[in-house]
Amino acid sequence: MKIYIGIDPGKSGAIAFVPETGKPWTVKCSETDKDISDAFLEIEHEELYACIEKVGPGVFGAGKMGSKSAFTFGASFGGLLMLLTCHGVRFNRVLPRTWQTAMQCMTGGDKNVSKRRAQELFPEIKITHAIADALLIAEYARRTNL
Repeated sequence: MKIYIGIDPGKSGAIAFVPETGKPWTVKCSETDKDISDAFLEIEHEELYACIEKVGPGVFGAGKMGSKSAFTFGASFGGLLMLLTCHGVRFNRVLPRTWQTAMQCMTGGDKNVSKRRAQELFPEIKITHAIADALLIAEYARRTNL
């Protein structure tokens, strides 16, 4: 079975798993490293495809993120890339504007736009701001089939 994975990196982000059939599920990036790794161990024998949101240097510009936050984010992002690599998951990095355009939810910074779109596409899941982008990125991976 194919499982499509969407990763919205960062402490307030999440990882979404969208299987070909069945109900999607998510893991918040604020969970421990072991919890996140265990989520991948449970599905390691499946055919996995992932998209991780590509964060550009503009996120770290003046007044946007302090040096401590930038370091923490970078360490987390690198850890997620290593996790995908170690589990043999084929992945692409995708710019926010690319997946948002494809998923018809250009947010312009308004998280309610992506939350609404995720609610439309995944009515069986309780959508929160923390998991909305990850679900949409996973659906983008499914639709583009990498």
